[in-house]
Formats: sequence, structure tokens, C-alpha cells
Amino acid sequence: MHEKKIYDACIIGGGLSGLSLSIQLAKLGYTVALFEKEIYPFHKVCGEYISFESWNFLEELGYPLSEFELPIINKLTVSAPNGTLLQQDLPLGGFGISRYKLDNGLKDIALLNKVHVFDNCKVHEVEFVNEIFQLKTTNGQYVCSICCGSFGKRSNLDVKWNRRFINSKPNKLDNYMAVKYHININQPTDTIALHNFKDGYCGISKIEGNRYCLCYLTNAQNLKKSNNSIEKMEKNILYKNPHLKKIFTSCKNLYDSPVTISQISFNKKTQVENHVLLIGDAAGMITPLCGNGMSMALHGSKLATALIDNFLKNKISRQQLEKEYCITWKKTFGKRLQYGRFIQSLFGKTWITNMFIAILKTMPAITKKLIRQTHGDPF
Repeated sequence: MHEKKIYDACIIGGGLSGLSLSIQLAKLGYTVALFEKEIYPFHKVCGEYISFESWNFLEELGYPLSEFELPIINKLTVSAPNGTLLQQDLPLGGFGISRYKLDNGLKDIALLNKVHVFDNCKVHEVEFVNEIFQLKTTNGQYVCSICCGSFGKRSNLDVKWNRRFINSKPNKLDNYMAVKYHININQPTDTIALHNFKDGYCGISKIEGNRYCLCYLTNAQNLKKSNNSIEKMEKNILYKNPHLKKIFTSCKNLYDSPVTISQISFNKKTQVENHVLLIGDAAGMITPLCGNGMSMALHGSKLATALIDNFLKNKISRQQLEKEYCITWKKTFGKRLQYGRFIQSLFGKTWITNMFIAILKTMPAITKKLIRQTHGDPF
């Protein structure tokens, strides 16, 4: 157990938003501790496509994207459950990189900038008393002036804090599950494909090396109907889309078993809880079919850094910090999330998805506009 140590900032969760926030704050001269429950490097459920709006930001952090031969993705293919194909150029485009590689690289940059990274360390409790946060972890107790939560889609702290989305009534935006594989397959390297099936969709795109990321989202009912067998669900439901059947039956799976996550919710979330600033998926999730969650996480860390810097320099109060963060976050991402929820509502029921994609095939300008509305500008 470590002795209680005081930091300027403690960050709970070592994904993209947490790591990038820690690096930025450390570069400004602040003492930073980051807590991650997993052990680096590790795989994470994620589509692993990042829009180009994040390229410059990642390089500014010190991550040398230009040195890697990463696939450049500038085309989109969407298939309806009945196999109808829609193809579209991506207005901004993006690149593919695994979270295994990206997160571990950012962790190394954080360490170089003297961030205290505690992996294999779970935060059990956060108390805010007399303007100071006290964190109880599996590694001991820590004290800080600022605490940020970047713990992803759902965590033990969400439940402990009784957050609103945890207790929302069942609706179209919650109770999802996601499954991810890395595979070898012969597919276009410049294209991200989105294949729809009943109550779900599956994305596939190139990442580094001779690998593709295959990740799909569906509701928990699909798994339940398949006796809680992922393999049965894939054969009984996903294979009904001919493109998915071809992919699953011709690819080589590079995992012993898939990476999964359940109880995913796209309901609205708050950006501050118990004075903890929330970043990335903890603050709000855009639907994966929009392919922009990673850029939002990175951009959100930049927004938070500027305000935290002002607070730690005594330029603004804690109340101003929390208020400004919420306003800035909603102004930056609010419309994107609205469009994401709208698009999500048009996918799911087989006949609606078939019809929607058939209509979009005849209206490329509308398709392009929908894509653009779910992406931001370089930051």
C-alpha cells in the first residue's frame, strides 16, 4: 500500500481521454496521477477508426502517427440486412489504429512526462471534503485538488453515484452489448464498412499490420434469444446479412475469444458528478455507427485541460470551472450526439433499415451531410 500522496489532479480511467488529459496537464507542470483497472497493454472494445480531426492533436501530444504506416480510410460502405449496398466517400476521412497500440503508446508518453500511472488499480470511492478529493483505491489512498472521471461507458462509480442513466427506464438507447475481434481478411484497406443486421450493426476496417478490426453492437435480447452464445447469435442473426456471413466464414480470427462489453447505454449523461469532471464516454456516448467516439474523447480532454489550468491558477472558481465545462462540452458535442441518436433510431428494425439505406442510395448529398454532422473539425 502506498502512503497517501497529494496531487494537483487525479484521473480515474486510462483510456484515450484520461491518458491525453494526463499528458496535457503534466506538460503544464502539474502533478498528475492516473488510475487504470487493467494492466497495459490491453485490448478494448472499440471500432478503432479515428477521424482526421484528431491527427494533429495526437502528434502534438507526442504520439508519432506519421512514423507508422497506418491505413488511411476515406470511403464508407453500408449494407442493409438484405444485402443492399450504399457506398460513399468520407468528407473528412480518418485512419485505423488499434487501442492496444494507441493506448499503450500514450501511456508511455504519460510516463515520459512524469505522470504517475497506476495500472491494475481500481478506484473504489471518491469523497469530496473541504475542497479536496480523497480517492480510495486497491493501491491505497490519494488526495488531489481536481478529480476527473474517464472510466468509459459504465463503471462501479456510476452505480455508486446512482447516476441518472443507470436508473433510466428501458428504452431504445440502452441495454446494448458490443463484441470485438481482430481478424485477417481480404478487404479494401481504404474503406470502413458498416453491415446491418436485425437490431444491430457490425463495422470492419483496417488497422496497423495485416489486421482488421471487426466490432459489432447489438441489443442484449439478441444474445438472450441465442441461449447467451455469441457464436450462435452470429450464425442465427448476423449471418442473415450475406456480407457478414461471407466475412465471418472467410476470415481468420486472431483472438482466442472476442473482447466484449455489456449494459451499454446511449442515454444522456451529466458532465459533472459530485464535483468530478467527466470526460469521454463517461460524459456522453455517440453511437458507434457514427465512428467518432475516439475523437470526441480526445477533444473533450483538450476542453477540460484549458479550464482545469485556469482553476489551478486560481483564475476561476470551482463553480465556474464546472459550469463552463458543462457549457463548453454541450456546445461542442451536443448536436453530434443528437444526430447520432437520430441515426441510431433509423437502424435496428430490418424493414426500416432496408428502406432507409435504399432511400439514401438515391440521395448522396443527404448521406454526406449526415456523416458530416456527426464529425467535428480538426482541433
